Amino acid sequence: MFGRRAESVARNGSARGVLKSEDSIRFVAMRHFLLKERRYSWLQARGVAAGGQVPGCSRPCRAPRSLAGFTIAEVVIAIAICAIGAAALMSCFGYAIRLVGQFRANQRATQIIMEKAETLRLYSWDQVNTSGFIPASFTNTYDGDFVTTNYSGTVYYGVVTVGNFPDSTSYAGRMKQLTLTLNWTTENIFHTRSLTTFIAQDGIQNYVY
Repeated sequence: MFGRRAESVARNGSARGVLKSEDSIRFVAMRHFLLKERRYSWLQARGVAAGGQVPGCSRPCRAPRSLAGFTIAEVVIAIAICAIGAAALMSCFGYAIRLVGQFRANQRATQIIMEKAETLRLYSWDQVNTSGFIPASFTNTYDGDFVTTNYSGTVYYGVVTVGNFPDSTSYAGRMKQLTLTLNWTTENIFHTRSLTTFIAQDGIQNYVY
Protein backbone atom coordinates (compact mmCIF):
# COMPACT_ATOMS: atom_id res chain seq x y z
CA MET A 1 0.00 0.00 0.00
CA PHE A 2 2.67 2.41 0.97
CA GLY A 3 4.67 1.48 -2.10
CA ARG A 4 1.77 2.21 -4.49
CA ARG A 5 1.21 5.60 -2.86
CA ALA A 6 4.85 6.47 -3.12
CA GLU A 7 4.83 5.41 -6.74
CA SER A 8 1.76 7.60 -7.42
CA VAL A 9 3.35 10.60 -5.75
CA ALA A 10 6.49 10.04 -7.74
CA ARG A 11 4.50 9.90 -10.96
CA ASN A 12 2.51 13.04 -10.11
CA GLY A 13 5.68 14.83 -9.14
CA SER A 14 7.34 13.90 -12.37
CA ALA A 15 4.27 15.07 -14.33
CA ARG A 16 4.23 18.37 -12.52
CA GLY A 17 7.91 18.70 -13.19
CA VAL A 18 7.29 18.18 -16.89
CA LEU A 19 4.54 20.81 -16.83
CA LYS A 20 6.75 23.23 -14.99
CA SER A 21 9.51 22.61 -17.51
CA GLU A 22 7.15 23.28 -20.43
CA ASP A 23 5.87 26.47 -18.75
CA SER A 24 9.43 27.61 -18.17
CA ILE A 25 10.32 27.03 -21.82
CA ARG A 26 7.25 29.00 -22.96
CA PHE A 27 8.02 31.83 -20.55
CA VAL A 28 11.63 32.01 -21.72
CA ALA A 29 10.54 31.97 -25.35
CA MET A 30 7.97 34.73 -24.74
CA ARG A 31 10.51 36.80 -22.86
CA HIS A 32 13.04 36.36 -25.64
CA PHE A 33 10.44 37.42 -28.19
CA LEU A 34 9.48 40.53 -26.21
CA LEU A 35 13.10 41.50 -25.68
CA LYS A 36 13.76 41.05 -29.38
CA GLU A 37 10.79 43.22 -30.31
CA ARG A 38 11.81 45.86 -27.79
CA ARG A 39 15.34 45.87 -29.18
CA TYR A 40 13.99 46.19 -32.71
CA SER A 41 11.76 49.11 -31.65
CA TRP A 42 14.71 50.82 -30.00
CA LEU A 43 16.87 50.32 -33.09
CA GLN A 44 14.03 51.61 -35.25
CA ALA A 45 13.77 54.71 -33.10
CA ARG A 46 17.50 55.26 -33.47
CA GLY A 47 17.17 54.73 -37.19
CA VAL A 48 14.43 57.38 -37.44
CA ALA A 49 16.54 59.81 -35.39
CA ALA A 50 19.58 59.12 -37.53
CA GLY A 51 17.55 59.46 -40.72
CA GLY A 52 17.81 55.92 -42.15
CA GLN A 53 19.60 52.58 -41.77
CA VAL A 54 21.03 51.61 -38.38
CA PRO A 55 24.39 49.82 -38.49
CA GLY A 56 24.03 46.24 -37.28
CA CYS A 57 20.28 46.07 -37.93
CA SER A 58 19.28 43.07 -40.02
CA ARG A 59 16.36 44.89 -41.69
CA PRO A 60 15.78 48.50 -42.76
CA CYS A 61 14.89 50.48 -39.67
CA ARG A 62 12.75 53.18 -41.24
CA ALA A 63 9.63 54.72 -39.83
CA PRO A 64 6.24 54.29 -41.51
CA ARG A 65 5.39 56.90 -44.12
CA SER A 66 2.71 58.45 -41.90
CA LEU A 67 5.32 59.02 -39.15
CA ALA A 68 8.25 60.07 -41.35
CA GLY A 69 9.54 63.66 -41.19
CA PHE A 70 10.80 66.06 -43.89
CA THR A 71 14.34 66.47 -45.04
CA ILE A 72 16.08 69.85 -45.24
CA ALA A 73 15.90 69.78 -49.03
CA GLU A 74 12.14 69.26 -48.96
CA VAL A 75 11.70 72.09 -46.46
CA VAL A 76 13.84 74.46 -48.56
CA ILE A 77 11.92 73.61 -51.74
CA ALA A 78 8.59 74.13 -49.95
CA ILE A 79 9.72 77.52 -48.62
CA ALA A 80 10.88 78.56 -52.09
CA ILE A 81 7.54 77.58 -53.65
CA CYS A 82 5.63 79.48 -50.94
CA ALA A 83 7.85 82.55 -51.46
CA ILE A 84 7.28 82.52 -55.23
CA GLY A 85 3.53 82.16 -54.73
CA ALA A 86 3.45 84.99 -52.18
CA ALA A 87 5.43 87.28 -54.49
CA ALA A 88 3.05 86.54 -57.38
CA LEU A 89 0.05 87.15 -55.13
CA MET A 90 1.42 90.50 -53.93
CA SER A 91 2.09 91.59 -57.51
CA CYS A 92 -1.52 90.70 -58.37
CA PHE A 93 -2.74 92.83 -55.47
CA GLY A 94 -0.63 95.78 -56.66
CA TYR A 95 -1.90 95.41 -60.22
CA ALA A 96 -5.50 95.22 -59.00
CA ILE A 97 -5.08 98.40 -56.93
CA ARG A 98 -3.60 100.30 -59.89
CA LEU A 99 -6.36 99.01 -62.17
CA VAL A 100 -9.08 100.14 -59.78
CA GLY A 101 -7.41 103.58 -59.57
CA GLN A 102 -7.46 103.88 -63.36
CA PHE A 103 -11.12 102.87 -63.50
CA ARG A 104 -11.99 105.51 -60.91
CA ALA A 105 -10.03 108.20 -62.78
CA ASN A 106 -11.76 107.19 -66.02
CA GLN A 107 -15.16 107.40 -64.38
CA ARG A 108 -14.30 110.83 -62.97
CA ALA A 109 -13.33 111.99 -66.48
CA THR A 110 -16.74 110.95 -67.80
CA GLN A 111 -18.39 112.83 -64.96
CA ILE A 112 -16.40 116.02 -65.69
CA ILE A 113 -17.24 115.95 -69.40
CA MET A 114 -20.95 115.37 -68.80
CA GLU A 115 -21.03 118.12 -66.19
CA LYS A 116 -19.37 120.59 -68.57
CA ALA A 117 -21.67 119.63 -71.45
CA GLU A 118 -24.82 120.06 -69.38
CA THR A 119 -23.55 123.45 -68.17
CA LEU A 120 -22.97 124.67 -71.74
CA ARG A 121 -26.42 123.48 -72.77
CA LEU A 122 -27.94 126.03 -70.37
CA TYR A 123 -26.22 128.99 -72.08
CA SER A 124 -28.45 131.23 -74.16
CA TRP A 125 -28.09 131.25 -77.92
CA ASP A 126 -26.54 134.71 -77.84
CA GLN A 127 -24.00 133.61 -75.26
CA VAL A 128 -23.03 130.59 -77.35
CA ASN A 129 -22.49 132.79 -80.41
CA THR A 130 -20.54 135.45 -78.48
CA SER A 131 -16.85 135.02 -79.21
CA GLY A 132 -14.80 134.39 -76.06
CA PHE A 133 -17.80 133.99 -73.78
CA ILE A 134 -17.24 130.25 -73.43
CA PRO A 135 -13.68 129.57 -72.17
CA ALA A 136 -11.63 127.55 -74.64
CA SER A 137 -10.01 125.50 -71.85
CA PHE A 138 -10.67 124.50 -68.26
CA THR A 139 -9.02 122.52 -65.45
CA ASN A 140 -10.54 120.16 -62.94
CA THR A 141 -9.29 117.67 -60.36
CA TYR A 142 -10.19 114.19 -59.25
CA ASP A 143 -11.70 115.25 -55.94
CA GLY A 144 -13.02 118.63 -57.12
CA ASP A 145 -10.46 120.74 -55.23
CA PHE A 146 -8.62 123.66 -56.76
CA VAL A 147 -5.28 122.93 -58.38
CA THR A 148 -2.38 124.15 -56.25
CA THR A 149 1.36 123.69 -56.41
CA ASN A 150 1.20 121.01 -53.70
CA TYR A 151 -1.71 119.12 -55.24
CA SER A 152 -0.76 115.47 -55.74
CA GLY A 153 -3.99 114.07 -57.21
CA THR A 154 -5.08 113.60 -60.78
CA VAL A 155 -5.52 116.82 -62.77
CA TYR A 156 -7.80 116.95 -65.82
CA TYR A 157 -7.16 119.45 -68.62
CA GLY A 158 -10.14 120.17 -70.87
CA VAL A 159 -10.53 121.88 -74.24
CA VAL A 160 -13.85 123.35 -75.46
CA THR A 161 -14.50 123.81 -79.17
CA VAL A 162 -17.72 125.41 -80.49
CA GLY A 163 -18.09 125.14 -84.24
CA ASN A 164 -20.69 125.27 -86.98
CA PHE A 165 -23.08 122.43 -87.67
CA PRO A 166 -21.30 120.00 -90.04
CA ASP A 167 -24.24 119.21 -92.32
CA SER A 168 -25.72 121.60 -94.88
CA THR A 169 -29.36 121.53 -93.85
CA SER A 170 -32.07 124.13 -93.53
CA TYR A 171 -31.60 124.31 -89.74
CA ALA A 172 -27.77 124.38 -89.81
CA GLY A 173 -27.76 128.09 -88.87
CA ARG A 174 -29.72 127.35 -85.70
CA MET A 175 -27.34 124.70 -84.35
CA LYS A 176 -23.75 124.54 -83.15
CA GLN A 177 -21.41 121.61 -82.73
CA LEU A 178 -19.77 121.31 -79.31
CA THR A 179 -16.64 119.20 -78.82
CA LEU A 180 -15.17 118.57 -75.38
CA THR A 181 -11.74 116.96 -75.02
CA LEU A 182 -10.28 115.92 -71.67
CA ASN A 183 -6.69 114.85 -71.02
CA TRP A 184 -5.17 113.43 -67.84
CA THR A 185 -2.31 111.21 -66.65
CA THR A 186 -2.44 108.38 -64.12
CA GLU A 187 0.43 106.02 -63.25
CA ASN A 188 2.53 107.77 -65.94
CA ILE A 189 -0.04 106.76 -68.57
CA PHE A 190 -1.60 109.47 -70.74
CA HIS A 191 -5.38 109.28 -71.21
CA THR A 192 -7.75 111.26 -73.39
CA ARG A 193 -11.53 111.40 -73.68
CA SER A 194 -13.64 113.29 -76.21
CA LEU A 195 -17.35 114.07 -76.48
CA THR A 196 -19.19 115.65 -79.39
CA THR A 197 -22.72 116.99 -79.04
CA PHE A 198 -24.92 119.76 -80.46
CA ILE A 199 -26.50 122.93 -79.13
CA ALA A 200 -29.77 124.10 -80.74
CA GLN A 201 -31.18 127.60 -80.84
CA ASP A 202 -34.53 126.24 -79.73
CA GLY A 203 -33.00 123.89 -77.19
CA ILE A 204 -33.36 123.53 -73.43
CA GLN A 205 -32.17 127.09 -72.76
CA ASN A 206 -35.50 128.42 -74.04
CA TYR A 207 -37.16 126.77 -71.06
CA VAL A 208 -34.71 128.47 -68.67
CA TYR A 209 -34.51 132.01 -70.04
